[in-house]
Amino acid sequence: MTDPTGAPESVRAPTDVAVAKRPFWLRRPWQIAGGAVLIVAALLVFMVWSLPLGRALEPLPNPTLILVTADGKPFARRGSYKEQPVDVSKLPEHVPGAFVAIEDRRFYSHIGIDFRAIARALQRNVGEGEVQQGGSTITQQLAKNAFLSSERSLRRKAQEALIALYLEARLSKDEILSRYLSTVYFGDGVFGLRAAAKHYFDKTPETLSIGESAMLAGMVKAPSRLAPTEDLPAARERAEVVLGTMVEVGLITPRQARAARNVRVRQGREKLPVGTYFADWVSPQARQAFESAYGEVLVPTTLDSVLQAEAERIINQALKRHGGYLHATQAALVAMRPDGKVLVMVGGQDYKISQFNRVSDAQRQPGSAFKLFVYQAALRNGMTPDSLVLDTPLTIADWSPKNHEGHYANREIRLRNAFAGSSNVAAARLAQQVGRAAVVKAAEDMGVEANFPNDLTLALGTTPMTLLDLTAGYAGVAAGQFPVTPYGVPQVRVAPTRQLPRAERDGLLDLLRAAVTFGTGNVANVSQYAYGKTGTTQDYRDALFVGFVGDMVIGVWVGNDDNSPMNGVAGAGLPAEIWRDFARVAMNRGAVRVNGRQIGLAPVAPRPAPVEEVDPLAVPPVDGAGAPVDGQTPSVAPAAPVEPTPPAAPPAVVQPPF
Repeated sequence: MTDPTGAPESVRAPTDVAVAKRPFWLRRPWQIAGGAVLIVAALLVFMVWSLPLGRALEPLPNPTLILVTADGKPFARRGSYKEQPVDVSKLPEHVPGAFVAIEDRRFYSHIGIDFRAIARALQRNVGEGEVQQGGSTITQQLAKNAFLSSERSLRRKAQEALIALYLEARLSKDEILSRYLSTVYFGDGVFGLRAAAKHYFDKTPETLSIGESAMLAGMVKAPSRLAPTEDLPAARERAEVVLGTMVEVGLITPRQARAARNVRVRQGREKLPVGTYFADWVSPQARQAFESAYGEVLVPTTLDSVLQAEAERIINQALKRHGGYLHATQAALVAMRPDGKVLVMVGGQDYKISQFNRVSDAQRQPGSAFKLFVYQAALRNGMTPDSLVLDTPLTIADWSPKNHEGHYANREIRLRNAFAGSSNVAAARLAQQVGRAAVVKAAEDMGVEANFPNDLTLALGTTPMTLLDLTAGYAGVAAGQFPVTPYGVPQVRVAPTRQLPRAERDGLLDLLRAAVTFGTGNVANVSQYAYGKTGTTQDYRDALFVGFVGDMVIGVWVGNDDNSPMNGVAGAGLPAEIWRDFARVAMNRGAVRVNGRQIGLAPVAPRPAPVEEVDPLAVPPVDGAGAPVDGQTPSVAPAAPVEPTPPAAPPAVVQPPF
């Protein structure tokens, strides 16, 4: 059958049924496109309308923190500086006028976007072959400063223009200018006109002269380069350009411009370094404790300015005197109270040369200083300092730890003597007896965070960790509480949550005291209340001494940043000497207490070893993972052998001083 036109049925136009089977977006493309445009427009309007208009008037999220020592001395300034917002209606005409003249002459007549300025900038940039001039208005700059990033892209410019139109619709010109002047960056970490007036001229915006206003307005173009504290001649040259534009727009007379040329900079804030090792470490704690605010926030810290200076002096002198021939280029020291209150932090020889903090950031092997936690696990397992352990060659699986130069007692010795002499095989045997998990638990309980290996080599301190964590572990023994969390701002102190059992703590004190009386740490025996342990790693790459005297817990590390070996520097040598010298200074200055009573220096005779055992100093002590170490540096002579006497009782347990 054919239709009335005579066309064959096979070539007829599509029927309504065929059209209905086509996808919806093919049947009504214009309606869909229109709906999409409306949705996008609605979203844009919603996003713009919901912008927080007051953001430009809010404090910065990273306000200026003035870090203050425990004795009230400012020592570092961190963060950006912003003061209270300004109101242009209360400023002299020449102050906001300088910014309008140089940044946006048509500010009071355009709608937020100055198409004439954009065309002029495009023409000049095309002629120069590079970007020489921008066409952003003050309103657009406010949009960027308050709501957008500094990214350079067409997308960001489109957002900037859209927000500028919105700001012009919602705010008056004076409100826009007030927010702009309260937000704009002036270099040196300074934001806003009030902060800039204070920082560069020690004035308020209401008292700025014509010349000072011109210099500040001129800085906006390139604040880091044109800040008078960075390049005063360039800042003055730029200020003259601003004065010229102020004359052109009729804001001031040529005579006023000439009189305003000689601007003097008078900084209104004390010059302070941005960083120190302690400041870098404590700043996150300070921001946690103090909310954003205008101006500068004074943050009291735990730093002891006197002891800090003494520690820096001791380390610098030690490295200067011995570092060359010993090939020891770096050292670090941290001192804290048993509750974690950090008093001193020297993260390296010179912060100006290297800001890397070797106290809190360097992951280094602790060597035998880690054995404290091996013996702690043994004490938890029922042993005592008088328990016996074999000091003979040992093989565990395919690992054969060795004592220094193959010296062994070849019999059972007490834990006290094994710890004092830093026997490697004794520590490995103890770790084997109590199990790796028990050693790891002891260390982690005391606050040591590290990626411990899945074998018993950890007993000899092969696991990298920070000096800060290691020292905090020793602080737990001094406190009789754990874990100890180091802190530098009193408001963020985290108190230890658990008590060390009395027998466990007494045993650890016995061991640590033995190490400084007749063991490898004898050079650090500055008081009857001194306790500590040496540590040295393979090939003398790291040398440490960690311990406490009274309520002063001190950790010292010596080594090289490139992990190269030192020339025979062991924990009993240079680190112990630095530790001793600092401990003596602290005691001399009355900074060390026992049960609330100050202790000073007094000669202390070495404690003899128990009668039935070999004096550990008569047999070269050992340390580290098979490396020659503690007590073997030429500057530390072994103590003279003593006549055998009955075992001396351990000193009285020092109770926590708080």
